Amino acid sequence: MHTEPITPEGFDQILREFKYLKDSEKPRVNREKQVAAEQGDRSENAEYHAAKEKLRHIDKRLFYLNSMIEKAQIIDPAKLDHSRVHFGVTVTLEDLDSADEEVYTICGVLESEAENGLISIHAPLSKAMLGKKEGDAFTIHLPMGKKEYEVITLKYIPVFERKKEHRTEADFGFK
Repeated sequence: MHTEPITPEGFDQILREFKYLKDSEKPRVNREKQVAAEQGDRSENAEYHAAKEKLRHIDKRLFYLNSMIEKAQIIDPAKLDHSRVHFGVTVTLEDLDSADEEVYTICGVLESEAENGLISIHAPLSKAMLGKKEGDAFTIHLPMGKKEYEVITLKYIPVFERKKEHRTEADFGFK
């Protein structure tokens, strides 16, 4: 079976979501569906159909999360050597064409947020960086052409710390 690397914090987050959906959300929506069904004609019952649709989405998400839990290979990056690029390391790169610095953390698929510099270990940039150390240069071929980078620094910053750096009011339920 194919495994997917994930940090211990990322795995805990998946388990929490799975448990919440299974133990709280799905029973709540099932009750909504029952109440709506008791109102009579189901063919024109919008609440009933909405609850059925919610249950379908919950079941799909539960199926997906369960498959990720089964595939998970928990890796604690804090315990790894950070002298080379690997899963869990935060890399500062210099774009050799523009001299701009870019910062990325290599993480698992479920933890990735490319817009916030959290990139999947399966991303082309991650694959190109793996095994490199500070001072190493490399080239990556992208659809828009090739890019050349140099690894400036490597350090360990936990993925959940990097996510905190990019949180907005919307992440906390504010609008």
